[in-house]
Amino acid sequence: MLNDDRLARALDAIAPELERIAGTVGARAIAEFGIDVSRLHWDMTSMSVHGAYPDDEQDEQYPVIGYGHPKDRRVDLKQVQAGFAVSADGGIPVHARVFGGGVAEVGQVVEAVKDPQGMAGERTFLMVADSKLVSYANVTALLAAGVDFIAPVPAAQVKDQVYAALDLAQAQAVDWVPERDTGKPAGEREAYRVLEDVHTLAGPRKRDPVHRVRRILIHSTAVAAGQRQAREKRLARAREEMDKLAGAAGGRHYKTREKIAARAGVVATKRRVTACLRWSVDTDEHDVPTLAWHPGRP
Repeated sequence: MLNDDRLARALDAIAPELERIAGTVGARAIAEFGIDVSRLHWDMTSMSVHGAYPDDEQDEQYPVIGYGHPKDRRVDLKQVQAGFAVSADGGIPVHARVFGGGVAEVGQVVEAVKDPQGMAGERTFLMVADSKLVSYANVTALLAAGVDFIAPVPAAQVKDQVYAALDLAQAQAVDWVPERDTGKPAGEREAYRVLEDVHTLAGPRKRDPVHRVRRILIHSTAVAAGQRQAREKRLARAREEMDKLAGAAGGRHYKTREKIAARAGVVATKRRVTACLRWSVDTDEHDVPTLAWHPGRP
């Protein structure tokens, strides 16, 4: 008796009441089991689907399956998105929300905050999220609602010059040892240092107020070592290609300075060493183009 049609009819009947059912269950679980909702972790994921799913055959009152930015990078498939809020004490799911496939993840944070905030009542809570949280619209709403939050700053919002200007000697050492390093000698353990400053967010309009929120910059010796090794590996690959290009300069494929410079730019971009690769294209006494290059400080 339980077939796909009957299951579909049951889901159709539940759909209009889904928010109320989920909220009631979540609130009851919080009360019955004493779940600590003072800190919630929120994240979204996507689920790719096979099939046409025409827009005109979907109910716009509910999340619409459509093209977006899938986590599995299957951009050829349509998707639907879902977000979960779980408690910090055990990762117990206390709230879930479904989003259409085409909606931007960064724009869903505000609505996600309102739901668990209502479940938590008047009690304040800390929201822990990923970098999608840090946008002007989201921070504006969070500050207005008095919600505390922690999230990594998107890499594009902090320029390389900011990190380059920092003095590691001025950073404060953190008295904390990762669990994986507890059995190692002190000199072999990963070390952390922190600096506190201000992160500025300007609105899209000139009249929008500028938000200044607390920002913590963290330096990890293990991460620094890993980035250094990765950079050296990319430079090694770029070195091979630049040496090959220098040998081919003036030949059949690279007769002009423009072609040589264009290829050098492709190598730097492909190997992600644009900030630490220097080159110049010149001509010799026979007016043949030549390439000179060297690694530089980023």
